[in-house]
Amino acid sequence: MEDLEFEFEWGRIRNQLKETFQRDTLPDLNAVLLLVGIQVLGRWQKSYSKEEKQDLLHIAVCELMSLDGIYAFSGRDADGWPHYQRISPNPAEGAGAQEQYLIRQIIRFFRQLEDENRELMENQGSVDAIGESC
Repeated sequence: MEDLEFEFEWGRIRNQLKETFQRDTLPDLNAVLLLVGIQVLGRWQKSYSKEEKQDLLHIAVCELMSLDGIYAFSGRDADGWPHYQRISPNPAEGAGAQEQYLIRQIIRFFRQLEDENRELMENQGSVDAIGESC
């Protein structure tokens, strides 16, 4: 992904989240990671404790790195929280490189979500058309 496309996609995701959550400012990397963690957890609650927020950030990083096989999902605990196992070393060294890597993975994550949602909508349309013809 070229720098221009990278900047455009990152801005698009941040603007989309700003609009969705009706905020005045664009979310920063940590806010987006928190939302990725909530998405992976699969349940929303009005507030999270500081420890839960740290866990959600960890879940997000593991999930994003699992897209490249660095981590692998190993299951959920009794409370439904996902757990991961490290498979290979982190490909990015240094804070700046790690941030860029995570943002690229966030873009990939949101593209996959968008593709899944598009496919669901298309399949829903097919189901509706079948129902009309029966």
